[in-house]
Amino acid sequence: MLFLLVAHAGVAAAIPWWQQRLGRAVWVVAAMVPLSVVAWAATRAAPVLDGGEYQETFSWAPSLGLTIDLRLDALSLLMLWIVAGVGAMVLLYCRYYVERDAGRQAALLLAFAGAMVGLVLADNLFVLYVFWELTTVASFLLILGRGKAAEERRAAWQALLVTTAGGLVMLLGFIVLGQEAGTYRVSSILADPPSGGSVPAAVVLILIGAFAKSAQMPLHGWLPASMVAPTPVSAYLHAAAMVKAGVYLVARLAPALAEVEPWRPMVLGVGLTSMVLGAWRALRATDLKLLLAYGTISELGLLIALLGTGTRTAALAGEVMLLAHAAFKSALFLSVGIVDHQTGTRDIRELSGLWRRMPVLCAVAVLAAASMAGLTPLVGFLGKEAYFEAFLHGTRLEGHTQLTVVLVIGSALTVAYAARFVQGTFGGRPDEVANRAERPKPGFLAPVAVLSGAGLVLGLGYAGTAAVATAYADAYPPGPHGRYELSLWHGFTPVLGLSALSLALGGLVHLGRPSLPAMLRLPDAQRAFDRTGVAVDRLALAVAGLTQVGSLPFYLTVLLATVVVVPGAALAAAAPSLGSPQTWWSPAEPFLAVVMLTAAAAVVVTRHRLTGTLLVGGVGYGVAGAFVVRGAPDLALTQFIVETMTLVVVVLVLRRMPARFTPGRTMPRVRVVRAVVAGAVGVLVTFFALVSSAARPGPPISGEYAHRTPEAGASNIVNAILVDFRALDTLGEISVLLVAAVGVGSLVRIRGRVGASASDGEPGSLFPTAHWDEPAQTWLPGARERPGGERSVLLEVATRLLFPSILVLSLFLLFSGHYRPGGGFAGGLVAGQAFVLRYLVGGRADLGAAVRVPAGAVAGTGLLLASAVGLFPLVLDGAPLESAVVRLHPPVLGTLEFATSLFFDVGVYLLIVGVVLKLLSAVGVSLGRDKTEAAEATTAGQEEGGPR
Repeated sequence: MLFLLVAHAGVAAAIPWWQQRLGRAVWVVAAMVPLSVVAWAATRAAPVLDGGEYQETFSWAPSLGLTIDLRLDALSLLMLWIVAGVGAMVLLYCRYYVERDAGRQAALLLAFAGAMVGLVLADNLFVLYVFWELTTVASFLLILGRGKAAEERRAAWQALLVTTAGGLVMLLGFIVLGQEAGTYRVSSILADPPSGGSVPAAVVLILIGAFAKSAQMPLHGWLPASMVAPTPVSAYLHAAAMVKAGVYLVARLAPALAEVEPWRPMVLGVGLTSMVLGAWRALRATDLKLLLAYGTISELGLLIALLGTGTRTAALAGEVMLLAHAAFKSALFLSVGIVDHQTGTRDIRELSGLWRRMPVLCAVAVLAAASMAGLTPLVGFLGKEAYFEAFLHGTRLEGHTQLTVVLVIGSALTVAYAARFVQGTFGGRPDEVANRAERPKPGFLAPVAVLSGAGLVLGLGYAGTAAVATAYADAYPPGPHGRYELSLWHGFTPVLGLSALSLALGGLVHLGRPSLPAMLRLPDAQRAFDRTGVAVDRLALAVAGLTQVGSLPFYLTVLLATVVVVPGAALAAAAPSLGSPQTWWSPAEPFLAVVMLTAAAAVVVTRHRLTGTLLVGGVGYGVAGAFVVRGAPDLALTQFIVETMTLVVVVLVLRRMPARFTPGRTMPRVRVVRAVVAGAVGVLVTFFALVSSAARPGPPISGEYAHRTPEAGASNIVNAILVDFRALDTLGEISVLLVAAVGVGSLVRIRGRVGASASDGEPGSLFPTAHWDEPAQTWLPGARERPGGERSVLLEVATRLLFPSILVLSLFLLFSGHYRPGGGFAGGLVAGQAFVLRYLVGGRADLGAAVRVPAGAVAGTGLLLASAVGLFPLVLDGAPLESAVVRLHPPVLGTLEFATSLFFDVGVYLLIVGVVLKLLSAVGVSLGRDKTEAAEATTAGQEEGGPR
């Protein structure tokens, strides 16, 4: 089953590329994927319908219990046929309907189909939620299109907000349900349903998510609004597949939760209310898609009521109606698409007499509408008789008579708007619109005919329909009158009389529709949503006006005060039971503490930016000294290098800023508050560090690291942790580092395009290449980059002599890091220092002479190498990021032993070097400044009260 998901994702990713070569034929290629799903499901149908199931489990992180569990049973088999079958027809239909942006539309539709396949096969609540939200994202993108029309953007955002909010509420319900059940596996919950405790709350939360997804009132407004999407999207997502996700969830959990008290009142109340009111709204719509959209809300309400009732006959009726609705509603939507495509309108008031111009389309649309109205011998008739039987005789629920009356009213209204659809679209005499409409091509009509004809086939072949529906319904015990069986003729029964009554009432409502009183007009959900949005915006502005005062010190004071009060209070309460911590380990530590505290205090009172930067660096060097005292040379080495690198980069940034901090006008009492909060945070952090080190209840993990270090072929435990034991963490950290460097470079490059002068180097290059054909008096590269008085030939020559030695030292740290202090990170920083030194004394041109490869290529190669080394063990049936010790015996060198994690460390080394070069290109565009910039900086410094 997992291969079905992979196939959808792979083909969807390749569709845009294929579209450029295949043109409209790409829709046929896309349709092959869901058709293959239909065929695959058919090969598994026999054992599944006999009560069996197929299961697959993909272990993602077994130690954390994270697995992808998939299961194919009777319910998911039915949904799989609906999703894939309708999806294939819609994709074939799009070949004639979609004229622009075919590659994107096909890819998104196929991706949505894959998400729906994953949703109906998921046997884990979290996996189900992931695919649930993927369908939401796909729906958003399909409604939005290219986002050029305001109406499309509005509808897409409304659908996203409502369904995502419902999904988050549902996720909370999943968590509560899983905790109560002791498992998140759906099959286990169905086998041993939880009861009591927080299960009723979980039921309410889960049903809210289902109602939002299936557009049940009052959360239904997003579905009519989404009719701005192309008709194939409406037919597939908003009629046959996505909106049925909520129905599927109700059907999936009903066997376990139907007896929980809030379940039945919610599904019956919301479902039947939506059925009646949605059908009523459909009677008033003049846009054919809106008519069908409100009809969909009505029928989804019926499905939720049937599949959520928790009885065998109701479940059987729900399964039949699930099949019937997928067939007739998608056929009707696609029929509207053909009408709109051929005539240019879908407004009932502008259409008349299309049955003469499009007789075949009229026939298939009438067949689908007849199934929707419940006429025999169509599958809709089978479902209608089954749901009348379910509430009239098939349940012992209180008030079943009243429920039956509601069903009759809803069915009559369904008949009425089905008749209105047919008459409004095809009835009457041909007018100008009908006369100028072109007949649709046979390939355009074929998918509609297949879906419409499926209603007739499923009705006449009711034995096969019963086999599919009964497999799920038999999970419930028989009703009070025994097992109900599907049939086109049960004799002259009360159920047949109710069916005939609904048809007669529906016909009367249709005939009397023009005289229906306006007082029955329902509240507009769209207007309520818009007003809610406006109210939320006003509330947000009011709250922002009170809290967002535009002062960074104010924000920091509030945040830090919260940290002191909340975690600090808990820590103070638990401190007496944690024991007394060790204050220091060496007499040198108090001296280092005084140095760091003095530097930190001096940072607060200094007014010069450069002085503040140097003092902050002093604090960092003090921390490095503490590492040395504690016997952590690797950490000390890294800290020293990082602090030095940080100082250099910050100083380069400060060259573009005023020399002094901007003087403030802070009131004395505000300064006192800030000082108190800052001191409290310092005390809290110190206290937390001391207490947490003394509060460890179990043995430290470092002992296990030390025990297993020889297995990694290492003597340096720190490096073994970085490149072996916790290599995944290191891979994630260097990836974040690269992303941050690329982000900084992109921001600077954007600013450079706006305001940088053309003399700042060659466009598109990080460093201009050195030119050795310059005049003799400028034999050093970049001689014209800044005034000669700022350059030192002696320093530049000395740097060239030291540069190779520093690089050799960095390589020594790289290759020796597995056995003594060093490693890829430290070695890369040392190499970065060499390039920084080269840059500082020689400028960009000199660095360009030293580095002939773009910085992005260096960093990207490092990340690629580290990732390849981590994935290579999978080729040998090993674990990702697993390392091995290799021993070679070359003839001259003797025994050579190294760990394969060395190559991972080389990748880290290259990435660090590339990031340093990237940052240099970002923050140090030019060492020299033009006269205008220097004058502006001098003026700014004088205005702030001090010389530069």
